[in-house]
Amino acid sequence: MALLNLKNKKIVISAGASGIGWATAKICLSKGAKVYLCDNNIKNINKIKKNPLNNKRLFIHECDASDEYDVEKFFDKIIKKTRKIDALINNVGVAGPTGNIEKLNSEDWEKTLKVNVISHFYFTKLAIPMLKKNRGGSIINVSSGAGIMGFPLRSPYAASKWAVVGLTKTLAMELGKFKIRVNAICPGTIKGNRMVRVIKDKANFLKMSEKKIEKEFISMASMNCWIYEEDIGKFCSFLISDEAERISGQVIGIDGNAIRLD
Repeated sequence: MALLNLKNKKIVISAGASGIGWATAKICLSKGAKVYLCDNNIKNINKIKKNPLNNKRLFIHECDASDEYDVEKFFDKIIKKTRKIDALINNVGVAGPTGNIEKLNSEDWEKTLKVNVISHFYFTKLAIPMLKKNRGGSIINVSSGAGIMGFPLRSPYAASKWAVVGLTKTLAMELGKFKIRVNAICPGTIKGNRMVRVIKDKANFLKMSEKKIEKEFISMASMNCWIYEEDIGKFCSFLISDEAERISGQVIGIDGNAIRLD
C-alpha cells in the first residue's frame, strides 16, 4: 500500500471534512492525488482550510449531500476545474434512529434513507459522465457491517446500508463496459471520537465502567480489534489505484471479521 501512486488522480469525496472521509482524503493527498471534498459542517471545513495539508491539490466546498441542488452546485464547481475524474467515494451517512421498528417514526426512516442511499444516487449520477470521459475509474460506496449482517434496533440504518450493497452490485454490472469499477466497503466498529461518546453514554446508562464497554465493542470482531479511519482510507486508495483495475462488484468488510453487531 505504501508504494501506491495516485499522482494526479482526481478524487471526489462526499462528507469528507471529518472521520473516514478526511482520513481518506489525507491518504490520497499523500499519494499525489487531487481531492475534491465536500461537507455540510462549516466548522470542520474551516478547520481543514487552516490545516497545513490544505494545499493546491485539495479543493473543499460546503454542500448538503442530501440536497440534489446543492450536489449539482458542487459538481458545477468541480467541472470548472476539470472535465473528468478518476474516482468517487460516496462516504456520506447518518446513524439514524434507535429502537424497535413499531416505535420509529416515518420522518426518521425517510431521512436515514435519503442521506444514506439517495445522496449516493445524486453523486453517482453526476460523476458517471466525468468517469466516462476519463475512460474508466472507480466508484467506492461506503456501506457498513450492518449492510451484510443486519443490526438489531437499527432497522433504517441496516436497510439503507443493504441498499448501498444492492446499488453497488447493479452499478458494477451497468458500468463495467466503460471500465468503471464499483465496489462497496463495509467498515466495522471505528475507533474515533464518535465511539468515545458512544462508550461513555452506554457506560453511564448501564452503570458499568467505560473499559468494560470498550472490551465488549472490541469483542464484536473475531480479531478483537478496533478498526481505524485510516484502515478505510488505505483500502480506498488501493481500490482507486491501477493495482485494483480488475476488482469490481465486490463487497469488502474492513472489520477484523465482525461476528455480531449489537
